[in-house]
Amino acid sequence: MRRFGENGYKIFFSLLSTAGFVLLVWGFHRAPVVQIWSPPDWTRYMAMALTLPAFILIVASYVPGQIKAKLRHPFLAGIKFWALGHLVANGDLASIILFTSFLAYAVYDRIAAKRREERGLVTVTETGPARNDVISVVVGTVLYVIFLIWLHPLLIGTTPLPS
Repeated sequence: MRRFGENGYKIFFSLLSTAGFVLLVWGFHRAPVVQIWSPPDWTRYMAMALTLPAFILIVASYVPGQIKAKLRHPFLAGIKFWALGHLVANGDLASIILFTSFLAYAVYDRIAAKRREERGLVTVTETGPARNDVISVVVGTVLYVIFLIWLHPLLIGTTPLPS
């Protein structure tokens, strides 16, 4: 931060994080398919059911409301829902490694955040009006539908919807 300033650091960190995520997705697509188990068809519906709250919670992490105040870390909760849903629905080795890593990260980071809060190193989560929760639910649901119908097939190469 000393070298780039706060805004420069945030921009650099965002670019680096985006590049890391792109490399994760690219590596995942290039990984060989090694099937460990064959998930039953119903797991696709469980994944879709777990992913909806994930989108809502991720949106809620950026919109100060009661969801954010009560959960304190809705982004991490969203990552847990998303990873768990994908672990249930995917039985190949690359998916197991990727989604278990995201789940482990979210669990570890939540524990670390709780410890930081207990030591007083983090300020209390901001709260906002209840209408912000409605915004989080509506925007999260719209993004979920867009991703489910269009972006998942386009970016990931498979559709979660039954054929």
